[in-house]
Amino acid sequence: MLAIAALPDSSVTTRELATMQNIPATYLSSILSDLRRAGLLKSRSGTDGGYGLARPAGQISIGDIMRAVSGELASIRSRPPHTISYHGAATHLPALWRAVHAATSELLDNTTLDDLLDSRERATGGP
Repeated sequence: MLAIAALPDSSVTTRELATMQNIPATYLSSILSDLRRAGLLKSRSGTDGGYGLARPAGQISIGDIMRAVSGELASIRSRPPHTISYHGAATHLPALWRAVHAATSELLDNTTLDDLLDSRERATGGP
């Protein structure tokens, strides 16, 4: 998503993204499909086709992306934090897991692609 966001006026093909990110194209195709189904990417077919952002980079959070490709942002033993219970000395651990989930969600939901691109530009002095 960052590679696509970094080229806002272009469509990027699966092959180009796979090469840029060193990801197998077959694996990347399923990720791109998930992102398109979630309404985060738009695709255009044809010789000048490819993928572009469905919304401005400042309106796409990292939480949106993570949920589109992975589902829940946090889990314990593949279960949502609110469904976990412990006994004895560990009785209060679920409260910790819920706090971790809330903090993670807040951070990821309040960080956009634009935020990360701006950080990159500040660190390198350019795009």
